[in-house]
Amino acid sequence: MSESRKPAEKYVVIRHRPGYRLRRTLILLVFSITAAVVGYAAGMAQGGFRFSTAEESRDRLEEQVEQLRNQNREASQQLVNLERGRTIDAEALNQARRTIVDLETQIASLKADLTFYKNIMAPSETSKGLQVDRLTMQQGRDDDTYGFKLVLTQIGDNKSYISGVVAVNVIGMRNEEKEVIALRDLSDDIDDLGVRFRYRYFQDIEGLLRLPDGFEPLEVQVVARAEGNKSSQAERTFDWDELTEN
Repeated sequence: MSESRKPAEKYVVIRHRPGYRLRRTLILLVFSITAAVVGYAAGMAQGGFRFSTAEESRDRLEEQVEQLRNQNREASQQLVNLERGRTIDAEALNQARRTIVDLETQIASLKADLTFYKNIMAPSETSKGLQVDRLTMQQGRDDDTYGFKLVLTQIGDNKSYISGVVAVNVIGMRNEEKEVIALRDLSDDIDDLGVRFRYRYFQDIEGLLRLPDGFEPLEVQVVARAEGNKSSQAERTFDWDELTEN
């Protein structure tokens, strides 16, 4: 009798993929860090960039800075480990580097915000009361449109509200002559020459402005006047090129 044939044996080929575990670990790390940063940004957006008090804002920022520092250290160490390996996924490595840069940028932004709140709560002797803290400009979709954000602060005595008006003028040249244009005439978001304000710690005034044809801006002049028991005045002039260099 002939021997019965054995069924054909099946072989499973397992491919060895060097570096796969490292790449997977790195990707999970990148996603977790990114989720933390996005979660923080979403929380800020829902809160309208506002917390109940400046003290809470300062404490939360300190905690967030420390968390991001720890995450940055972990990501940096992971990057070092990967760079020491023989087989490295280039895309995963580049993503890790980008994540570290994003974290460092986020930390710098949080530290700036933290300094902002610390200055409000613990001012120097030379800067107290009504202050024109900062003005930022962000170019819009068109070359002649800019988003603006003006921040007024009350340094030191924050127990009561401060109120008054602030006027903003853009100074520039048109047809070889100096021209001063009020913000009201450049922005649909501003109705009056003097914008009313009332706050304890700080207040943002923001909107969109459009420059007229042929006008070359040079400076932005801000004059804020407080009324009542806290009557005072604060002035500041910003160079246009410095405002829009980014």
